[in-house]
Formats: sequence, C-alpha cells, structure tokens
Amino acid sequence: MGVGTSVAFHVAPEPMNCRLVVRNKQGPAEVLEFIAEGLEAGQQVFALGGPAYLKDIAHNLGESGLRVETLLRNGRLVFLTAPDCVSTLLRPQDAFRRGPLQRNASILRWVSDWSWAYANGADVRTVLTYQRRIHDVVRSLTTLSLCTVDCEKLQRSSLLAMLADHRRASKPNGQAARAAGSR
Repeated sequence: MGVGTSVAFHVAPEPMNCRLVVRNKQGPAEVLEFIAEGLEAGQQVFALGGPAYLKDIAHNLGESGLRVETLLRNGRLVFLTAPDCVSTLLRPQDAFRRGPLQRNASILRWVSDWSWAYANGADVRTVLTYQRRIHDVVRSLTTLSLCTVDCEKLQRSSLLAMLADHRRASKPNGQAARAAGSR
C-alpha cells in the first residue's frame, strides 16, 4: 500500500487549424466524414460551396442514412451557396445577426469548397482575398474547419498559389502578417 500520485495536465486550447483537401472528384469520403461526424456529435455544420457541390453533399449524406431535409430545416446543417453568400459573409457587421448561426449550440464545423470560384474563371487574387476574409469569419466562430477544391478546375500555378495562401490565410491574423512579412 503506497501513496498514489496523480498528475493533472492542462491542455491549452488548440489554435484554429483548417485542413485543405485537394480532390479530383466530387464529395470525397474525408469531407463527408467531417460533416457526418459533426452532425452525429450534435454540432451545427456550415457548408459553403457552389450549387452542384452542395447538392452532391446532400445526396451523399442522404445515402449514408442522414435525414438531410430535416437537418437543413432545423438548422443543424446550413448550406451557403456561393458566390451569392460571400458578400453577406464579408459584411463588416455580424453576418449571422439574424441568420442561421445557433449561438447556444456546442462547437460548430465549417466546410468551404472553393471550386466554384476557379470554375467561374474568377481572378486568383480575388479568390485568395475571399479565402483570407472567410477564414477570418470562420476563425471567430470555430476551430474545426476544412477547405476543399477540385484540382481539375485549377491550373498548376493556381493550385500552388492556393496551397501557399491557404496556409497563410488559416493562421490567426498576427501569424499571417508575420508570415507575409518574412517573404
């Protein structure tokens, strides 16, 4: 019989870390798994993307047994159709003041698909600015986010620029500014 010792470790909150999934087909398992895990845990999930991408996500979630219409109706799953939603999200005032954000919900998850911007021939600089600003909005809401893009819609130079800028955009503002200044 000895005296037991227990040590408590304090784990600091994890900084926002947005994963980037570069894919060559619609609705990869990793994205669907990220969304489904959040819904099954009772989290609110936001998905930003073009109409075809959101339709594909809804179809695949339905195929996996989730009741997508019910989730959309009760606000647990929120689809934000790009490009129409981007200007609303980027307004200086709170974009969710009377919107779909459930402030009393546990943590939320966010998925952004950027294929719509590249498919529409948007200027790469404009898309990267959107990414940075959307990341600022997302960072204020959650630490669980995932960005995705269909690589068939990108030229190699655009893909490399997106990878580099996504890394910078997903860092908190101070870290992003230091990273940009060190170039």
